Amino acid sequence: MPLLSLFSPAEVEALVCDALLVLERVGVLVEHGEGRALLLEAGAREQGPRLLLPEALVRAALATAPARFEVCDRDGAPALAFGAGRTQFDPGSAALFLWEPATGRRREATSADCVALARLVDDLSGYQAQSTALVPADVPREVADRHRLYLALRHAKKPVVTGTFAADGFAPMQAMLEAVRGGALALRRHPLAIFDCCPSPPLCWSALTCDSLIRCARAGIPAQLISMPLTGATAPVTLREVVVQHCAESLSGVALHQTAGPGAPLVFGGCPSAFDMRHGTTVTGSIETALIDVAYAQVGRHLGLPTHTYLGQSDAKAPDYQAGMESGMGVLLAVLAGFDLVSGPGILDFILTQSLEKLLLDHEACLRAQRFAEGIARREVDLIEIFGALTAKGSLLGHPHTRAGWRRELGLASPVVDRGSYGDWDALGAPWAHQRAQREVVRRLAAHEDPPLAPEIAAALDALMLAELRAAGVEDLPSGATLRQDAPC
Repeated sequence: MPLLSLFSPAEVEALVCDALLVLERVGVLVEHGEGRALLLEAGAREQGPRLLLPEALVRAALATAPARFEVCDRDGAPALAFGAGRTQFDPGSAALFLWEPATGRRREATSADCVALARLVDDLSGYQAQSTALVPADVPREVADRHRLYLALRHAKKPVVTGTFAADGFAPMQAMLEAVRGGALALRRHPLAIFDCCPSPPLCWSALTCDSLIRCARAGIPAQLISMPLTGATAPVTLREVVVQHCAESLSGVALHQTAGPGAPLVFGGCPSAFDMRHGTTVTGSIETALIDVAYAQVGRHLGLPTHTYLGQSDAKAPDYQAGMESGMGVLLAVLAGFDLVSGPGILDFILTQSLEKLLLDHEACLRAQRFAEGIARREVDLIEIFGALTAKGSLLGHPHTRAGWRRELGLASPVVDRGSYGDWDALGAPWAHQRAQREVVRRLAAHEDPPLAPEIAAALDALMLAELRAAGVEDLPSGATLRQDAPC
């Protein structure tokens, strides 16, 4: 399928050159001693608190960054391919709230919500990865990052998109991943998680995110660069220059990462946003945000790097028409742009709120977008026989050609999509889309069984998490996320 492009090849290269010029003349602030030392040793120059990165340094880092790699599921099977030419999806993160269908309002997320989301995503084939999409409020904030990873690993099989909130968070999270995989070397060979590493706009790497980026590089854990320029606020208001800033911030991350671990896997990702000048909000569902995303996908391809974006999310406060419009458009544009991984399904309210019902509805959008990417295939068909039968009978409903090919060509929608008659809909109580989705969420979770996990791995995860909780003054897991009886600590 031809990919959507906004720039000519010469225009993309000019944009990259502008980003390199910004890094060489304006530079980047690195609030991490080891990160600064690595870049200085590689050829960066100090100008006050900022580091100026010469083009040769950045180009050398790009030369060692892999164009392709795979992330595996909990059992070690390849599950998520970067650089393979297909778009894959995971839920957006990291939301603080869950939309509650009973009230139509958001509430603070809990550990039980994290478990429900992991189980639901594991059941949905259109999501190739899970994510630590909710931040539970029923554990101390200082251990929330490792707790949500623990719950994802404990209750689901798919690879995890995650990240750390605290300087001491990476080590226990890495230990959990190694416990599942069977050691550091096995984890390097068969990665299980991707860590989001976010520069702070404009052109700054905090001590926390720089440390995470370096640790990922050295452990061989894939890192995902999440540049977040905000139009007219923490970035220029003109869209092309936002893409230049995204590129500059991301290339500074490539330089840091590849200097620390040449050849380590990383992703050219991001979450740039338009800024609503009337309301002072970070607009993730606008068409301008999507334009920036599509533009930097083209830049990432030009640089030979795997790409990621946040699309499929909405700024609506409930899974309503606005949510469907913004999310559906975003998911299709992401596929047309050729992104490797797309986060955002399920997300509402400027990435503050996750909804299980929207996650299920967005799954339909992801499946449709992936189907669109498959295009129209040429099949072996006897044209004269087919059209002869059609003109003779006026219909092909009972024809062998129809019976043999309709599922492959047309597919079937899930119960959350209404394709029945008005009478059918009315007889079911005239449910709206989010109400159909709510029923399906309840049904799926009631029927779900967690994929089996070896008792010794479960016990190791339990011990690691309990140690973190007890260090924070909590003696046991919160209600709804209790330890399994088959794997006591």
